[in-house]
Amino acid sequence: MTSIAATSTTTDTASALRRLYFVRFAFAIVWALVMFTMTKEISPVAAVLLVVYPLFDVGAAVVDANASRETRSPILLYINMAVSLIAAIGVGIAATSGIPAVLRVWGAWAIVSGLVQLIVAVPRRKMGGQWAMILSGGISVLAGGSFVASAGADAPTLASAVGYAIPGGIFFLISALRLDRTAKKA
Repeated sequence: MTSIAATSTTTDTASALRRLYFVRFAFAIVWALVMFTMTKEISPVAAVLLVVYPLFDVGAAVVDANASRETRSPILLYINMAVSLIAAIGVGIAATSGIPAVLRVWGAWAIVSGLVQLIVAVPRRKMGGQWAMILSGGISVLAGGSFVASAGADAPTLASAVGYAIPGGIFFLISALRLDRTAKKA
């Protein structure tokens, strides 16, 4: 009986994560396509979109925490919510100072949230679809460092930070597709 309940809980979690990952993929791609038109300067629309991205991450972490409450402690997801909320506020403030400030905040956020994503994904490996999340978390840490470094360039742009959303979205798509097997188990 316990095995059946555990399988059902894992299946429910995998199914919820699969839906979430598809939404995250779509959001990341659409966001990046819109933001690519605004990488040279921070307009009011760009500033709003830069704040929306980490806020979307907060919402995704809430959904993830609710979906995975039965299988794992959501404490790391709570940390991710706090970090992403702080990042949204920080990016909003940094947007008034220019692209270098935004890149520094965005980079710090990418490093911390990437570490959290990596740590959350490792125990979920058996569920399936998590190798993409592990890679994404590791790449996020490295990309964050490059954003911080690029803030000191002569004429920094937001192109690398915006481009970061595309592979992230693709990793979510891969993970969603790989979770299909677990989500369909009876």
